[in-house]
Amino acid sequence: MPSTRRDGRHPDELRPTRFSWDPMGFALSSVTVHTGRTAVLCSVCLEEGVPRWRQGSGCGWLNADYRLLPASTPTRQPRELMKLSGRTQEIQRLIARSLRACLDLEALGERSLQIDCDVLQADAGTRTAAITGSWVALALGLRRLERQGVLSASPLRQQVAAVSVGLVDGQALLDLDYSEDSRAEVDLNVVTDGNANLLEIQGTAEGAPFSRAQLGELLDLAELGLERLQQSQRQALEEAPN
Repeated sequence: MPSTRRDGRHPDELRPTRFSWDPMGFALSSVTVHTGRTAVLCSVCLEEGVPRWRQGSGCGWLNADYRLLPASTPTRQPRELMKLSGRTQEIQRLIARSLRACLDLEALGERSLQIDCDVLQADAGTRTAAITGSWVALALGLRRLERQGVLSASPLRQQVAAVSVGLVDGQALLDLDYSEDSRAEVDLNVVTDGNANLLEIQGTAEGAPFSRAQLGELLDLAELGLERLQQSQRQALEEAPN
């Protein structure tokens, strides 16, 4: 495929992805995921107990918080404190749903996992990077709980990763940066498990409607990217500290 992108990537090429382990020493596990110029700090904490409506079920829970830090964008983002924007709430729910889909919550017992995703720098794809990075941090955190004897077996059932795809000037592109995302005619966020089964699709036509054939092309492109991201996740876990 010819290169048509500002950063020289081919249409089916991911931004460089890397993981930096344990920037937060008091968390059960933490990782900073970098996808191009986007960087998201993902941390995992364990809490004994579950929400009141979950008590007595014998099952655990997972919740996620997501925030853009003030200097993560060219124009300073005010801190969201008492009132969260609709966008933030939507992203938090997406992250939590995606990660709960990979867990056996009964094996967790009546414990809660808290995922925190703080965007250090935003160049589009922050929600997909948050899911991809959070799964890596979650996998290591659960491994540590097994080693500590807190869990007899890991509740982790599946791998989870997410990526964006879109139509820009009529061309299907993988892993959009802000220069592409801001002018995309179609923007999709795709979440899959380790067997390429779809967990979530969020998409919209920003301009003209798009066809079933174009949707299929975008999903095929996302599948290629997600295979590569999951390889990167597995490699990161192989290199993770104990």
